[in-house]
Amino acid sequence: MRTQVAIIGGGPSGLLLSQLLHRKGIDTVVLERKTRDYVLGRIRAGILETGFVDLMHEAGVGARMDAESFVHDGAVIACGNAMFDINFKRRTGSHVVVYGQTEVTRDLYDAREAMGGNIVFNTENVVIHDATATPYVTYDADGGSHRIDCDYVVGCDGFHGVSRQTIPRTVRREYEKAYPFGWLGVLSETPPVHDELIYSCSDRGFALCSMRNANLSRYYVQCSLDDSPDDWSDAQFWDELKRRLPEEIAERLVTGPSIEKSIAPLRSFVTEPMRWGNLFLCGDAAHIVPPTGAKGLNTAASDIHYLYNGLVRFYLDDDAQGLEEYSAKALARVWKAERFSWWMTNLLHRFPDQTAFDLKMQQADLAFLRENEAAQQVFAQNYVGLPY
Repeated sequence: MRTQVAIIGGGPSGLLLSQLLHRKGIDTVVLERKTRDYVLGRIRAGILETGFVDLMHEAGVGARMDAESFVHDGAVIACGNAMFDINFKRRTGSHVVVYGQTEVTRDLYDAREAMGGNIVFNTENVVIHDATATPYVTYDADGGSHRIDCDYVVGCDGFHGVSRQTIPRTVRREYEKAYPFGWLGVLSETPPVHDELIYSCSDRGFALCSMRNANLSRYYVQCSLDDSPDDWSDAQFWDELKRRLPEEIAERLVTGPSIEKSIAPLRSFVTEPMRWGNLFLCGDAAHIVPPTGAKGLNTAASDIHYLYNGLVRFYLDDDAQGLEEYSAKALARVWKAERFSWWMTNLLHRFPDQTAFDLKMQQADLAFLRENEAAQQVFAQNYVGLPY
C-alpha cells in the first residue's frame, strides 16, 4: 500500500488529522490496534477549548457538537464551604464547550466512513521503519502481514504506543512527574449538581463535579494509588463526594447507580523532540497532563493544528518550513499547558507529605485567586486555551 501520511492511532487525534488532510486532498491511512467499538467505549474528559472547536468545524464535523454540547462561560472553585466563580466570558471574551470525547470520536469516525477514509482496525506488531529517510510501516492484520510506504508517519498512538519508542533513547529526552494519588471517577445517569464544573478542595482531598449531558454526570474524588474501583461501593463514593463539597452543593446532589467506575493515576510527562526525521508525535504519544486543567485532549488538538498546517503547506505550496518548526512550536505550547495543569493539581489536592507551611501556601494561593481579578484573568486565559 502507498499513502502520503501514515497515521498510527485511531483515536480523536489521528482521526481529526486524517479528516482535515483528506479535505485538502492529502491521502492518509489510519492504523488502529483495537476495534471501533472499543475506541468508542473509552470514557474521557470532554472540555473543549475554542481552538479545538474551530478545528472540528474546519474538519466539517461540528454540526452535532453545536447542537448537543453545553457552552460554559465559567467554573466554580470551592474550598470547604466557600465558593467563588471565575467567569471566562468576562475575563477573556471566550468560553469552553462540554462535549464528550466519545462523541468527538464518533463524529470523526462517521465522517471518515462517509468520505471513504482508510482505517485499518485490529492491527498488531506495528513497526515504523527507516523514519529518517524513506519511511514505511509494517503491521499484521486479517491473518496476514502488510506494508505501507509513505512520505511521513504520524504517531497518535498514546503513551504506550510504538511511535515514541521508535525514536532512539540517544535522541529523545523525557521529563516526568508522577503524583502520589489518583482520581476515582464515577459516571451516573443523574442530572449534574451544577450548571458549571465545580473544582473542590477540602481537608479530605480533591473532588470534581462534571457532566456529559443533562442526565449524565461525571464525578471524581482524589484517592490512593493502592485503591481499586472494587474497593468503593456506590454508597461509599457518594458519601465521600458529599463530604468534600460545600454543604449547599452536597444537599442537592442527586445520586444513583454508577454505570462506569475507574481509577486514573495522575502524571505530568513530556518527551522532546516531537519529530525525528519523517516521524512526528502528537498527543499522548508525546505528552501527558494530569486531568485537573482539562488539557489532555486540547493539547493533542494544538499538535494537530500545527502539524496539519505544516503538511498542507508542504503538499500544496512545496514549503517545508511548517514541518521544520513543528516540534518547537508544539512544545512551546505544551509546556505552558503542563504548567497550568501542574499548578491546578498542586492548588487543589492534598499531598501525603504536605507540611503545615505547604497548606498555608495552598490557602494563600486560593485566597489570592479568589480576591485578585488579574489572577482570575490569567486562570481564565489558560482554561479556555492559549492561542495557537
